[in-house]
Amino acid sequence: MLILGIETSCDETGVALFDSREGLVAHRLYSQVDMHKDYGGVVPELASRDHIRRLTPLIESVFEGSNYSLQNVDAIAVTAGPGLGGALMVGTSTAAGLGAALGKPVLAIHHLEGHLLSPLMATPRPTFPFVALLVSGGHTQLMKVAGVGDYTLLGETVDDAAGEAFDKTASLLGLGYPGGPALSKLASSGDETRFKLPRPMISSGDLDFSFSGLKTAVKILRERHAAADGGLHEKDSADIAAATQAAIVDVLVAKSVQALQASGLAQLVVAGGVGANQRLRSRLNTVAANYRWKVYYPPLEFCTDNGAMIAFAAAMRIDADPHWQQSAAVDFSVQPRWPLAEGM
Repeated sequence: MLILGIETSCDETGVALFDSREGLVAHRLYSQVDMHKDYGGVVPELASRDHIRRLTPLIESVFEGSNYSLQNVDAIAVTAGPGLGGALMVGTSTAAGLGAALGKPVLAIHHLEGHLLSPLMATPRPTFPFVALLVSGGHTQLMKVAGVGDYTLLGETVDDAAGEAFDKTASLLGLGYPGGPALSKLASSGDETRFKLPRPMISSGDLDFSFSGLKTAVKILRERHAAADGGLHEKDSADIAAATQAAIVDVLVAKSVQALQASGLAQLVVAGGVGANQRLRSRLNTVAANYRWKVYYPPLEFCTDNGAMIAFAAAMRIDADPHWQQSAAVDFSVQPRWPLAEGM
């Protein structure tokens, strides 16, 4: 079965072709980072307009060099939420139009399910059940995954997500947007032990997260060490970046350990943009080795939003449900807020 996947939930336009027998055929991705960096963050209206410009050419491009055409597509999968309402509408309206024109079923895919299942595109791959750490700019959650569509929320952030903490700290340090990768790069040259930053809720006794207090602590630290002109010396910036990254990683690792111990499972899947952070991967790999657990990540190119994970999630849903066409449609509403554990 050949599936066309479309992702337009935020600031990346992703398109992919996935074949249930041969795997990922092709994928294309366009990032809007250069457009949004002048504003210090994503501007929803600009994001929507850019998706309109990019999506059709990317769909055409994904077929180039392949042995397939639109007429060969058996189903269309599209992110229906969560995300920016206008951006989601671009993808879903395009998918619905293609479905109607081609007479093909359209599947509404949850954005976080795409991330959650993306490590299964790698080799080796986890088996069900496992614990998933979904960690990105908008979400930080721990889920118990018993199978495709069978997700139980174990804990989530009560305020800022981990990715937000990276981005907001980067902004405070003048690193621009997107801040996460820049902060991690700067942290590699810093001393993480020089400054003591809080590890919010690390000993809360539950599996929830909080990162807003960390941002406030960084702001106070920055003001304390600012030079006469309001800027920071290079070493101070690097040390603050390193301390911030260490604090975030410590919390993520501690909560992941607690989730695995509480669930009795021995497999952890890490997905989402922050899952590309090398310090996080290193710490989790060390902990997993100590406990004889296994930890899995998506390929680096699929850590950020992409169409491949949406097409793949659809393929897994189709494989798991012989009556999948009954839930397919060519007309459905987007869901900017859509809790994954509440059902699909």
